[in-house]
Amino acid sequence: MTSTPAIVGPITGGTPFIAGTSFDIARQGYTTTEYFLAGTADAYEVASANGDATVVESADYRTRILVYRPEDAARFNGTVVVEWLNVSGGLDGGPDWTFMHREMMRSGYAWVGVSAQYVGVQGGPSLMSTPNSMCLVDVDPDRYGSLLHPGDQFSYDIYSQAGVVARGATDTVLKDLPVERVIAIGESQSAARLTSYVNAVDPIAQEYDGFFVHARGRTGAPLDASGPLRDPNARPEQFRQDLRVPVLCFEAETDLLTLGYYPARQPDTARFRLWEVAGTAHADVYTFVAGFVDDGTLSIPELAAAWAPTSSPLGFELEHPVNTGPQHYVLQAALAHFDRWLRDGTPPPLSPRLEVADGDPPSFVVDEHGIAKGGIRTPHVDVPVATLSGLGNRGAPISMLCGVTQPFSNEKLAASYRDRDDYVARFTESCDEAVAAGFLLGADAPEIIALATELYRD
Repeated sequence: MTSTPAIVGPITGGTPFIAGTSFDIARQGYTTTEYFLAGTADAYEVASANGDATVVESADYRTRILVYRPEDAARFNGTVVVEWLNVSGGLDGGPDWTFMHREMMRSGYAWVGVSAQYVGVQGGPSLMSTPNSMCLVDVDPDRYGSLLHPGDQFSYDIYSQAGVVARGATDTVLKDLPVERVIAIGESQSAARLTSYVNAVDPIAQEYDGFFVHARGRTGAPLDASGPLRDPNARPEQFRQDLRVPVLCFEAETDLLTLGYYPARQPDTARFRLWEVAGTAHADVYTFVAGFVDDGTLSIPELAAAWAPTSSPLGFELEHPVNTGPQHYVLQAALAHFDRWLRDGTPPPLSPRLEVADGDPPSFVVDEHGIAKGGIRTPHVDVPVATLSGLGNRGAPISMLCGVTQPFSNEKLAASYRDRDDYVARFTESCDEAVAAGFLLGADAPEIIALATELYRD
């Protein structure tokens, strides 16, 4: 049984630190509070053939959680999304909040971000080799100086204890919200850790109602303190067949081939769904630019400006503009379907698989525009004005994650569409088809079409 930690807070004075959206969520009727969790966490090892974990040691810890919730309890939809904050950049980031905050706020979710890993709390080497420490205790010693993380081998139980708090401590952390469902979510490195959590820890912890695993690679993460990821050449790791609760795995093109998820693919089952999305990258223009400012109130010209292709995201210099695909719109649909799955048992629609040609290395089968065939289709790839890919960029080390946007030439646009009206009509028809298939939300369709209209070059 998972321990219940002590809850300290809300923490006052100053501003909570996280790499995420930059606008004031109060404009959308949401509040921000921060708490410290303190307790004793366990570390695990795998001791049985089916992968179940057993406890090998325990240590004291003190970390933080960040809570975004509807100010009006009547808006709450009953679901708390608990994000394993990503530390690949050497700091706590909330990429899934950044990708899906629009859907979360309009539908009344609560969100809890968990500082589960050592690097985010106390610093150290990061996957992106960032030169300056932006861990919590360095960024704001006055606020976070009391935090203590005993190491990543304890991160899994820390995350379980955060789930206990999200579900049950309504008199403190979530106050008057009647929590009905708690979703575990994490992207990239955090997705690797959730993969290991699902396979080894969930059978004994049983704190989450479902797992939304976004952008995982070939394997999970170690249960010990040997590093953030397992050997990339290790045996591909699928999710266990006897899943206790629903799991949705969401993959961009980059995740499939660059991060190596392709050999770990597995069939859909009654408790597993795999969504693979054509024309998308692990990190895209929404990750770097638009997602930070997109609070739902921007005009279409303002939003279009944030969507403009860039080859220097966050100061990184890349050879090509980063991917401008519609990943966040499909993610929002996936979250809505996943929540319904947990509510009434209706599973998300089945996703076609991206077409991959086996080889060394494997490669996508592409159409005449260089766009991957198969997978979840959106109007951005079926009525294109650019080649969108999750592969092919170069430059800064982060380029491997960014994919590319290669706009069509004026001549190719003219050969593809009679005029703007022809393009918009065909784009709208394709968008309607994606909504009907369940891969885009009807609530997003008007904005998607308006953005495409605004960005089309006459």
